Amino acid sequence: MVVALAANDYSLKNMNKLIVLDSGPLGIAANPRFSPLTFACNQWLNRQVGGGVQILISEIADYEVRRELIRMSRQRSLARLDKLKSDFTYLPITTVTMLKAAELWAHARSIGRPTADDAALDADVIIAAQASLLIKDGDEVIVATTNPKHLSLFVPAARWQDIP
Repeated sequence: MVVALAANDYSLKNMNKLIVLDSGPLGIAANPRFSPLTFACNQWLNRQVGGGVQILISEIADYEVRRELIRMSRQRSLARLDKLKSDFTYLPITTVTMLKAAELWAHARSIGRPTADDAALDADVIIAAQASLLIKDGDEVIVATTNPKHLSLFVPAARWQDIP
């Protein structure tokens, strides 16, 4: 189910736990080839959904995964990525998100902890901004990633395998 949220409406009703997927686990889940890693990631996603957790796909994570799949002409993976977008909640980039991301980006640099090169777009701060806006709604929010180092500077983040 794709849910497009209004620019200032991050209210997702009736949910207690939200998991925002970073590009790492999203890319693993989009891989249609069987491997122990893809199997484990998809089983983990199924357990989360079965437990009432809402899975969100950030537009910037979709972009990061999609651009590589297009470059490598991975049609089956692109179809799987589209299916994940229809199964989970899509979290678009909004003006509110970008304003928050700019604040986070500047804060990280002001404390000497940049998360990317100054010239880089820095997708991590965009995902962190989206997650932080959801936290304001009182839900438990965590970013599932393969490398929580940068994201955990701003919001709760953990390796997807470590999220029960």
